[in-house]
Amino acid sequence: MHTPVAEPRRSIYYQYQVMQPWLPSKHPSEQRAKVAIGGAGPAGLVLALELARHGVPSVVLESELQVSEGSRAIVFTRRSMEILQQVGVADRMTEGGLPWRYGNSYYRGQRVFRMENPHSEDDRFFPMINVQQQFLEQYLIEEIARQPLIELRWGNRVVGVEQQGGAVQLSVDTPEGPYTLQTDWLVAADGARSAIRSMLGLKMEGQSYEGQFVIADIKVDLPLPTERLAFFDPEWNPGNTVLMHREPNGIWRVDYQLPPGESPEKALEPDSLHTRINAALATIGHADKPWEMDWASVYSARTLTLPDYVHGRVLFTGDAAHMLPIFGVRGANTGFQDSQSLGWHLAYVVKGLFTPAALANFSRERVGAAREIIDEAGKSTRFMTPPTRGFRLLRDAVLSLSLTQTFVRPLYHWRTSRPHEYAHSAFNCPGDDNALFQSGPGHGAPPMNVRLGADEFLLDHLGGSFDLLYFTSGDAIPEPLQKVIAGARTRGLPIRVHAVGNVGPVTGADCHHADIEGRVRQRYGVTAGGAAYLLRPDQHVCARWMTLDAVRLQSALNMILEQ
Repeated sequence: MHTPVAEPRRSIYYQYQVMQPWLPSKHPSEQRAKVAIGGAGPAGLVLALELARHGVPSVVLESELQVSEGSRAIVFTRRSMEILQQVGVADRMTEGGLPWRYGNSYYRGQRVFRMENPHSEDDRFFPMINVQQQFLEQYLIEEIARQPLIELRWGNRVVGVEQQGGAVQLSVDTPEGPYTLQTDWLVAADGARSAIRSMLGLKMEGQSYEGQFVIADIKVDLPLPTERLAFFDPEWNPGNTVLMHREPNGIWRVDYQLPPGESPEKALEPDSLHTRINAALATIGHADKPWEMDWASVYSARTLTLPDYVHGRVLFTGDAAHMLPIFGVRGANTGFQDSQSLGWHLAYVVKGLFTPAALANFSRERVGAAREIIDEAGKSTRFMTPPTRGFRLLRDAVLSLSLTQTFVRPLYHWRTSRPHEYAHSAFNCPGDDNALFQSGPGHGAPPMNVRLGADEFLLDHLGGSFDLLYFTSGDAIPEPLQKVIAGARTRGLPIRVHAVGNVGPVTGADCHHADIEGRVRQRYGVTAGGAAYLLRPDQHVCARWMTLDAVRLQSALNMILEQ
């Protein structure tokens, strides 16, 4: 019998709420679920909301009775905020979060590199925002409570998985005993220690690094801006790295590397934590500041991924699919992109628009993204925690030269997480004009946001269906194009038409954006009327044309509907 912790977790800034367990005796006999999601972490919750946005119901099975322990993921990227906007929680993140743009690297008491993330008036969100993971999960859970298509079952642990033809049979344990649930599809979103991955006997590929890090959250009043601080080879932690971040609610994250051979148990002893945190505060000139411990943990850097995220009718997302080092804020941010991509692929399969074979495209796209991230994160990890004597000699040479030589300082750059471009997606149109554009987002790229008004942006209107951006100064979409779009809708494809350019309503368009200053045209590399972009439900570009006619549009839509 599963017995989850029923006492609220301790925190000095977050009030944990213990949820009531979902018990089989209090519910009618089980019916087959369309989608079951194992795990109510950020990736699983975002996926449930994405599926609901597409009209697909899901059951979320969470073994615990409360949100995650400790702040865990605290830095979320602009693209993550755009995804969270799609599922309805970006405003709450913005209200309680700390936006920032700059990162600083120090060596021997000297700032040797200052990273600046770009930010323009066309961006609704800052490059980064700091919010503790408990609050993120709370906001997602509150949004789920408003969604009749999502059932969140607290205290339900998946203990058995058996694939049976066109279904998955789950054994689920609860505080009153087990029950069986059948589902058309199971999504493993149960984190880095995924029990579902273990039940299927799946192994990840990649590398685990020997270096271990302590992450500690402390409540302390520091008169410093919200900027990333990185200290290399400080006197109190020779040869190692220390990171510091401001969090909301007066909390600071102190993240430091352990010397070789020190055990996690030893590192988390109160005396060890206090000595090192005091030393970190002294490094920034605030040794006298009183502080209080909230939470601490130990992690090691890993660059691992499953080679395939689709195993029959069991799919993988987030840390259950891959384990990535936190340098460059890659964990939860990558999980959001996984779940956004999986959400629309799976929804279209469930609704019969695509065959199950289309899920192979999701896997290729996201495994490709993980491998790209692993390559980038590996560079950062080898700089932060050199795995061999040769790498350490190279890193130490960079540190020494950076005190006087500016040309080596960009090597400190931590290669921040960025959204993957699906350049080889099966949904990219081979017969369009992608290669002819001089600028703008190309095949598989995420969209560019554009300010349309005081508090209105282009991405506020995109996502959840296929979106056709048609650039015109006329008052009507050409009738042949309207007929093609109507035909696609008859075949079940959700598609919205956005007329960009005309100041008034445009016949045949679902909405229009005046673009009086030409900001959208400029950002998207459009030079004349009749140009168009086709965006997927996750807002990534799948086609663009210098001029669009009915034949070309029909070809692109046929390709999509034949997946």
